[in-house]
Amino acid sequence: MLFSPLYKYNMSMKIMRIDILVVVILVLVLLGCGDKDDAVSTAIPIYNHAYQENYQPDSLEEILLNAKDAYVLVDPFEKNTSDYIEIIKEKNNQVGGYISVGTGEDWRSDFSELEPYLSDKVWSDWEGEYFVSETTTGIVDIMKKRIDNMSIWGLDWVEFDNMDWLDENSRVRYSLTATVEESKKYINTLCDYVHEKGMKCMAKNTVNGFEHFDGVLYESTSSNKNWWEQEETKLFLKKGKLVIINHYNETDCDGAYREYQNDYKSKNISFICEDVDLEKYKHYNEEEVL
Repeated sequence: MLFSPLYKYNMSMKIMRIDILVVVILVLVLLGCGDKDDAVSTAIPIYNHAYQENYQPDSLEEILLNAKDAYVLVDPFEKNTSDYIEIIKEKNNQVGGYISVGTGEDWRSDFSELEPYLSDKVWSDWEGEYFVSETTTGIVDIMKKRIDNMSIWGLDWVEFDNMDWLDENSRVRYSLTATVEESKKYINTLCDYVHEKGMKCMAKNTVNGFEHFDGVLYESTSSNKNWWEQEETKLFLKKGKLVIINHYNETDCDGAYREYQNDYKSKNISFICEDVDLEKYKHYNEEEVL
């Protein structure tokens, strides 16, 4: 069958319009996907049984009753807390275990093993705690024993407290032997071991030099917000890593939460707030609060 030149021209124009329409649809779909991450929050509830500032932390009873699809931080070496880990996980909670990698605490059962690697001078901010001085010797093996126990108990995360203990000021003031570079290598070695054990690493108050950690928790107060490395925090958010802000001593928790969401232009920050009026933690991301 023969077609006229005009017919062929009209058909080619129709095909061109269809091609353009397909391109437009694809662009809109891609743009929609990009907006979806910002529109739908991936933040999760946070429960904290380990950190006590002005009021009592979350009790195990409250966690067992209310925590669901949450990140729950416990001190697994405290009393019989490790007995509750598997029960807490039954409601699809991720359980993180507290470990201080930058200090030795004189109430821990392994303190005598740690003492040779610690400063002789007690940390002025916390009674009974001594900064780690040596990081290139046997202290790694002692910390690995703790991590081994965390793995046996079924923890999902290991949260590294006091990982920013060593800088040039503390090094001089407390006569610490390790360098800043050695301290970071020490912590990264421990995180690698955590990964070998099938758990995730939660950084605390810094991600500078710890970019391969799986999440980060920052502590802030009503008078000291957003004091950390914000660009690196944004990178964690962009990569879909868990970013938690544990906020203390606040009279307007809702306002503080909105402020952080606006600062990072993200609804993916997981937030917990020590409410002055309630005199306990206020939990977010369980339902629409704001």
